[in-house]
Amino acid sequence: MAFGLFKKKEGNSGSSRGAGYVTLKVKEVINETNDAISIHFEHPDSGEIQYKSGQFFTVIANINGKEERRAYSLCTSPFVDPNPAVTVKRVEGGLMSNFLNDNVKSGDSLELMEPIGNFTTEFSSNNHRHLVLFGGGSGITPLMSIAKSALNQEPNSKVSLIYANRNINSIIFKSTLDEMLGEFHGRFEVKHVLENKPESMDCPEGYLTEQIIKETLAVLPQLSSDSTEYFMCGPGPMMDVVTQSLDNLGIDKSRVYKESFTASLDTKTSESTSDSEEIISREVTIIYDDEEHKITVEPDETILEKGLDEDIDLPFSCQSGLCTACRGKCISGKVKMDEDEGLSEAEIEEGYVLPCVSHPLTDDVVIEIG
Repeated sequence: MAFGLFKKKEGNSGSSRGAGYVTLKVKEVINETNDAISIHFEHPDSGEIQYKSGQFFTVIANINGKEERRAYSLCTSPFVDPNPAVTVKRVEGGLMSNFLNDNVKSGDSLELMEPIGNFTTEFSSNNHRHLVLFGGGSGITPLMSIAKSALNQEPNSKVSLIYANRNINSIIFKSTLDEMLGEFHGRFEVKHVLENKPESMDCPEGYLTEQIIKETLAVLPQLSSDSTEYFMCGPGPMMDVVTQSLDNLGIDKSRVYKESFTASLDTKTSESTSDSEEIISREVTIIYDDEEHKITVEPDETILEKGLDEDIDLPFSCQSGLCTACRGKCISGKVKMDEDEGLSEAEIEEGYVLPCVSHPLTDDVVIEIG
């Protein structure tokens, strides 16, 4: 397999791409399970990496002659851990995840996009709240970051984790979670749900269901409804079950936060458009790095795809409307997004769009990125 992932001669410095990118040296690789590793990075010479709990790095690699990008959530806390780290779980047929698990080691250097993401919360020692976290498989990564920060920064808050996995051997961070249970006794709880559980474990067996969620929430610490917040990250079907269950329980949607690793299977309904707002070939202006680029976007391509084809080095990662790495503000005209799950309602109202899933609907589209 041809690759251009490791940059041994560059040291721990900024990326040659400029702002928004960084090349970091791998400090340590930890085997979390037989199919998941955590990659811990050294901070760059220019200073410590700044990030918020719940955000993610985008790893950039040249594999088989093609540049690949994948987003991986930080599993560390900026308040607790000395170095940032991401956890990568093997995915069947996953080009990047399998490559990293097979090849990355201490001393290598990886090119990354700096941390971004909106799956975050603000921490304060004055907070008195209950954070209920729903995780499935590798979806534990941003939740671990949030849990560590909340327990460290908010002495009056409680954290409960409901964590679904195939079996006991697939539980990522199991030893760390056990340590946290001892250190934060009375403030931190973990409720495992395993498809196949050993007789020694007292936990629900099977998939996470609405009934299990209702029964589990009933025995968790009870704070007022306006001081309980819910965070979820995991496979799409699990997220759907959690979302529906919380909705059926009457949980206010404003208190529910989710991070998607894959696009929803639901088909989005297109807004009706007038004859002058059809998806046809149109010119789009992109403002990036104080430079103005005019491109013509065809009906079968997105704004990002055309920009990249024109050799504009635009930021991107998932290319499916989830990670917001490509986020820009539409300051003129109108676009249609195939997927907008990565944006909040407030961001959409402010005019933010995701070029990776956007098509121009009018002739005057201007998008400012960065």
